[in-house]
Amino acid sequence: MTTHTTRMLILGSGPAGLSAAIYGARAGMEPIVVQGIQPGGQLTTTTDVENYPGFREVIQGPWLMQEMQAQAEHVGTRMMWDTIVEVDLTRRPFRLIGDSGEIYVGDVLVIATGAQAKWLGLDSEEALKGKGVSACATCDGFFYRGKKVAVIGGGNTAVEEALYLTNHSPDVTLIHRRDSFRAEKILQQRLFANERIKVLWNKEVETFVDGGGIAGLVALELRDTVTGELSRLDVEGGFVAIGHHPATELFRGHLELDADHYIKVETGTTRTSVPGVFACGDVMDKVYRQAVTAAGTGCMAALDAERFLAEADFEKVAEAAE
Repeated sequence: MTTHTTRMLILGSGPAGLSAAIYGARAGMEPIVVQGIQPGGQLTTTTDVENYPGFREVIQGPWLMQEMQAQAEHVGTRMMWDTIVEVDLTRRPFRLIGDSGEIYVGDVLVIATGAQAKWLGLDSEEALKGKGVSACATCDGFFYRGKKVAVIGGGNTAVEEALYLTNHSPDVTLIHRRDSFRAEKILQQRLFANERIKVLWNKEVETFVDGGGIAGLVALELRDTVTGELSRLDVEGGFVAIGHHPATELFRGHLELDADHYIKVETGTTRTSVPGVFACGDVMDKVYRQAVTAAGTGCMAALDAERFLAEADFEKVAEAAE
């Protein structure tokens, strides 16, 4: 059993974690990144990326993450293939244990474990992910300009995504399995006032219909939740908007979380309820959930951590001088 010690320990290797690593390494903190169960984060399952700054052409998500990792390693980051299963945040330095049995000790901890979109769990949905089926309208809506699309869900996320998609599509259908929305009233008012959106009540997706070849999604087969009757809705894009799961199970009881289990941070910072622990990316952001915003908060986390360590070191020197 080996113990790995660092000034900055980072959990998660998506845009947030790797951006924190790049800034932390450049500040001389020799960060260790524990990559977790999905090295590279959600972008490794994303094909076309058209909205990341700095690229005129469409780039591939896995390639972007490879480049970020290479940059992080180039400036002094150590990448570890492990998944943390136990944490002790009661005192500094923080002590974490990996599934491998390895021990990781860090003077500061940056949590960038992300969040996963909730899916319906259909085989046809899995087969058509990235081929007409998406869980992020702000990421992929641009690809459906002028096309007929549908959003599945009934909460704030679904209503917001339906409204957003009207920027690209003249024909948006919102499908909800009940006869009323859970979304905030102000969002519902905006939805019902938008002529580009129609609502199908008491309907759930039975099948995402594959057109075969390069066609991808061509329709949704719907089941009426009251009568059981089947119907078909022709669409080229289907957006599943039923919420997200932040990867915070490991930190319940150790850090303060909000009602949706996202890590709470001090407004305008990445500081959590435990001094020396910082959170960035989708694990603390349930509003924007973009690669570029995740990278931005990763930078913030590294700068916050650097300042924290500088203050802690100054206090030690001052105490020793007394």
